[in-house]
Amino acid sequence: MYQFEKIDKKLLGSQVEEEIMNYILNEPVKIGEKIPNEFELAEKFGVGRSTVREAVKALVSKGMLEVRRGAGTYVISTSTLEEDPLGLAKLGDKYKLGLELLDVRMMLEPEIAAMACEHITPEEKEQLRQLCDEVEELYLSGKNHAKKDVEFHTCIARCSRNRVVEVLIPIINTAVLTFVNLTQRQLMKETLETHRAITNAILKGDSVGARCAMNMHLTYNRQRIMQIYEEHLEEEKKDRI
Repeated sequence: MYQFEKIDKKLLGSQVEEEIMNYILNEPVKIGEKIPNEFELAEKFGVGRSTVREAVKALVSKGMLEVRRGAGTYVISTSTLEEDPLGLAKLGDKYKLGLELLDVRMMLEPEIAAMACEHITPEEKEQLRQLCDEVEELYLSGKNHAKKDVEFHTCIARCSRNRVVEVLIPIINTAVLTFVNLTQRQLMKETLETHRAITNAILKGDSVGARCAMNMHLTYNRQRIMQIYEEHLEEEKKDRI
């Protein structure tokens, strides 16, 4: 259970905004679920309702919260603007976006992993091995592993030594975060096994193995996202009846 802290009123909205995000990530509050109302948050943080309203508006503008009149405030994304510089998280229908992002990843990342085998340095090999270990440790301990997962895939992309791939890293990052947000740890075993297979192949310089392992990793992801998307469409259909 997330422990709320009283806020220094001098810091106002910016700190409340950060604390709301901490609550969403650590509780955790899943995408599609409602956060406490304005009155409850104001009481928990020890600030005025206008301060909470300011923080909520800021998170709405970043595409993270959605205020539904008469229903409350709901989480629609947990990717911050800094983590999503292209603003893709603001697009509607996160389930469809997750599939589209995975389609792009499947076009790019297997070849990026293969290129990394050719150009990775000894220092980067150690970094990649450590990131793989850290993602696994966070995942198994039940802690939020999203940022470290992004670092893992970013490391592989940078090891490709392709300047265009460097520019595309924000797309990969947004895709990783979108997947984590939607699946909520539902593919732990598959993720950890394929992460390890990708890492081992790159460390050995096995470009074919790295390509295959990344393909397998993304295939697991796509299958789960497709299942979630179909369930979402079914729920929408029932709501319209």
